[in-house]
Amino acid sequence: MAEAHQAVAFQFTVTPDGIDLQLSREVLKHIYLSGVTSWKKRAIRFKNGVLTGVYPASPSSWLIVVIAIMSTMYARIDPSMGMIDRIKTSLPFMTVQTQTVLSAILFATGLWLSFIFLLRYILKALLSYHGWIFESHGKMSFSTKVWLSLVKLLSGRRPLLYSFQASLPHLPVPSIDDTINRYLESVRPLLDDEQYKQMESVANDFKKDPAPKLQKHLKLKSWWATNYVSDWWEEYIYLRGRDPIMVNSNFYTMDLLYVIPTHRQASRAANVVHAMLQYRRKLERGELTPLRALGIVPMCSFQYERMFNTTRIPDFVQHLKDRKHLVVYHRGRFFKVWLYYGGRHLLPSELELQFQRILDDKSEPQPGEIKLPSLTYFNEGVNRASLEAIETAAFFLTLDDETHGYDPENIRSLDLYAKSLLHGKCYDRWFDKSFTLIVYKNGKIGVNTEHSWADSPIIGHMWEYVLATDCFHLGYTAEGHCKGDINKKLILIGCSYMIAKGIADDVDFHGCLFNEFGKSLIKKCRTSPDAFIQLALQLAHYRDKGEFCLTYESSMTRMFREGRTETVRSCTCESTAFVKAMEDERTTNEQRLALFKKAADKHQNMYRLAMTGAGIDRHLFCLYIVSKVMDIDSPFLKQVLSEPWRLSTSQTPQQQLNLIDIQKFPKYVGAGGGFGPVADDGYGVSYIIVGEDLITFHISSKFSSPETDSFRFGQNIRQAMLDIRALFNPKEKKM
Repeated sequence: MAEAHQAVAFQFTVTPDGIDLQLSREVLKHIYLSGVTSWKKRAIRFKNGVLTGVYPASPSSWLIVVIAIMSTMYARIDPSMGMIDRIKTSLPFMTVQTQTVLSAILFATGLWLSFIFLLRYILKALLSYHGWIFESHGKMSFSTKVWLSLVKLLSGRRPLLYSFQASLPHLPVPSIDDTINRYLESVRPLLDDEQYKQMESVANDFKKDPAPKLQKHLKLKSWWATNYVSDWWEEYIYLRGRDPIMVNSNFYTMDLLYVIPTHRQASRAANVVHAMLQYRRKLERGELTPLRALGIVPMCSFQYERMFNTTRIPDFVQHLKDRKHLVVYHRGRFFKVWLYYGGRHLLPSELELQFQRILDDKSEPQPGEIKLPSLTYFNEGVNRASLEAIETAAFFLTLDDETHGYDPENIRSLDLYAKSLLHGKCYDRWFDKSFTLIVYKNGKIGVNTEHSWADSPIIGHMWEYVLATDCFHLGYTAEGHCKGDINKKLILIGCSYMIAKGIADDVDFHGCLFNEFGKSLIKKCRTSPDAFIQLALQLAHYRDKGEFCLTYESSMTRMFREGRTETVRSCTCESTAFVKAMEDERTTNEQRLALFKKAADKHQNMYRLAMTGAGIDRHLFCLYIVSKVMDIDSPFLKQVLSEPWRLSTSQTPQQQLNLIDIQKFPKYVGAGGGFGPVADDGYGVSYIIVGEDLITFHISSKFSSPETDSFRFGQNIRQAMLDIRALFNPKEKKM
């Protein structure tokens, strides 16, 4: 590691006259300020922990209850029906007056805590209702309005990030019958009659035995555990795997699409790092506002906990507290940069100085240093101290020596930008860190995120905050530097690769900006934008490959405690009927439109089922885990879990925080992010609906597959979108 050393707080020498002790007042001052900051942080965490612990009540409500009970006692009324007197008898060695006051306080406290638990129980019961999701957009029943009013009433006024955790319902275990019926329905369009009959027979055999035994154990786990899926999902899907996580698991997020606030690399890195530190401080104190559907229904926040100070270690996720340094990679060298000075965060201008020194440093990498990050696949033999510094860092920063970003005059610019964020040179990102921040020479930025600790909406939440803070709160000088003065006293602290390179070189990526129309027009067609896009993907895939395939769409389950994701199987009998009609010249547009609406309604209903815990894939996955633990062989589960997802899709959330008014600032829109292909012969498609008139598609596949071509698939998606729009406007012709 390229590293400078900070001065110690004191020096001493042994002389004939004794020990000559020399103290550094400046350093001692910073030690004092650091200690004060640490205690302030603990006090704030304690205060917010109390606020979260008693939510939806408040600490002041305890005082109100105590005063009310004391008042009734002075009025010679006993609201406790004798309980206060019984408490008094267990308080010896006190005066009668002290016993009376203390017993009243204890009773009031018990009454107050009982009231809190009652409120939480009622709120949890209310949040278990999901009928509102299945109602048509813009049409809300009277019962749902009453329900929303009650939820709003019981939700309190100023919830913190984790205030609702104790009130969120647990994810329910679907019934075996429902799961198998929906599974058979999902594979029906992919199988001929004989294949379907065979699958139906295998499924029915499984339903008789061993499904009931497996279901009993799964029910038992759901009663005991907070979430019957999440721990197994993290362990077996992410942590037990030994394949490289680069491309196969990690995903990326892009910068603003059209705007670069400054072209100075060190300045942009400094502002963004400072914004991330501000976000981390709010996160650690629990001061962020929880995400709520309709502005009322809370989403689970447990995934936020491991955003910073986190590293994936084989078989577990290591999360630490109060990490005060950052590891920076530049031109094969590693630098350790302290993030605090005098008990406070470094200011953007101070961080800029540190990063500029790194950029100006002409020293050569030490032997073996340049490709050290490629050893995130095989950590043995790496210098332990250097590795520990990286694994215990707040996060990882790469000051990239390339230039990337969207260039409307270069059709491949978005593709190259995405590939760089997804894998870079294979050795210039630390793929095991919770996330790697990448800052390019031209000031463009992006993030590569490790997947085990959280899903994309979580990093997207932080990213929206960072971009808004960077552009609209911190800002830059006219010359592009960070604002603020610089403290001159700061001191700067300073065979695997080939496998990774083979994976990276095989990624075929295409970024497709679809701006012919967007959410605004789709809503005028009275259909869900997500359903519209998913049906366009089905049509595009059929035109691309001439066949249908099992399709994965990610849906969140964060309305349940510790919920993560569920699968929406987008290829349905209704969607395949629509696609076939689109390719059949004998079918009229009226017939196609009717089939489209039927398929869109089907997709919306499946998405709602997945969000409300009635999906099938996580249930089947957990049944499989139970079968392996019990050493039960199930041909049905083996076949189900071996089926490849040749089309894997996901929508990137937009405007979770609403910090930027994109109507007022249309250029300050994000480009979204993406991921690698799940199947060797398949496509990975991530899309983001940006504002009202732009949809960005991130398409990945593998060059090694003769069946796929990401650019070709992008053109098929574009044409499919236009062809579906033409159904609502008969005057339009195919392009």
